[in-house]
Amino acid sequence: MKKNKISIIGCGNLGLSIVKGLLEEKEFPVKNIIVTKRNTSGLGFLKDQGITVTSDNAKAVEQTDIILIAVKPYDLSSVLEEIKGKLIPGKHILISVATGVTIQEIKKIIKTKIPVFRGMPNTAADVKESITCICYEGASQADVEVVKYFFDMVGTTITIKEQLMEAATVIGACGIAFVLRFMRAMVQGGIQIGFDSETASIIVNQTVKGAAQLLIERKQHAEFEIDKVTTPKGCTIVGLNEMEHNGFSSSLIKGIVSSYAKIEK
Repeated sequence: MKKNKISIIGCGNLGLSIVKGLLEEKEFPVKNIIVTKRNTSGLGFLKDQGITVTSDNAKAVEQTDIILIAVKPYDLSSVLEEIKGKLIPGKHILISVATGVTIQEIKKIIKTKIPVFRGMPNTAADVKESITCICYEGASQADVEVVKYFFDMVGTTITIKEQLMEAATVIGACGIAFVLRFMRAMVQGGIQIGFDSETASIIVNQTVKGAAQLLIERKQHAEFEIDKVTTPKGCTIVGLNEMEHNGFSSSLIKGIVSSYAKIEK
C-alpha cells in the first residue's frame, strides 16, 4: 500500500489537515503525495517537504491512483467534470469528503466504473486523531483496505451506511467545533474563578483528553464515569444541576439536530 500514490484535490483546511497527518506517518513516502489548489502560493512549505503541489487537477489524477477530493460541495461537480476523462477502471479509487453529495450523484457525473467512496474525517487528522466514517459502492475488499489504510494513518476509521453520512458529518466533523466551544467556555469559567488563561487552558485540555481516554479505554457509558465524581452534596453535582437547569444538554442536542437539518436541506 505504500506504493500507492494519492492526490488530494482541493487542499483547503480539511485537505491540509489530512496532508499534515500523512506527513507525520514517516513510513509513507512524501513523493507519492500530490496536492492541488487553485492558488498554490500558500503551499510552498509542502513543496519544501517533497510534496508535489499543482493547480492542474487532471494532471494530478493521471499521476496517482487514489483520488481524494476535498473541495466544497458546490465545487464538487465542476471538479468531477474536469477530471472524469482521466479516471481509469482498474487503476483509480475515488474518495469524496464533500458533505451531502451522494455516491450515486458522483457516479452520474463521472460515468466510469471505478470504486467510489465517501469519507468524513475531521480536522484532528492534522494530529493523527481524526475519526473518519466511510461508505462505498463498487469496491472490493482490497479497495476498502487501501482506503482504510490511508485514513487510519490520520486517526481511526469506521464503515457506516451511506444514509448515516450526514449524521456522521454533524457528530464527527461539526462535533470538533462543538467540543472546542465547550472547552473555550470551561477556560473562561476557569479565568473567572482565578486562573490565568494559559493555566486554565492546560487544565481544561488535559481534562477533556483524559475524559475521552477514559471512555475509549474503559468502554463504559459516560454516565458511569460521571457517577464516580458526583458525591452526595458535593460541588460536582451542584455544578451539573445548574448547567442542566440552564439547558446545557438540551442546547447541545438542539444544536446537533439543527446542524443535521441544515445538511438535509
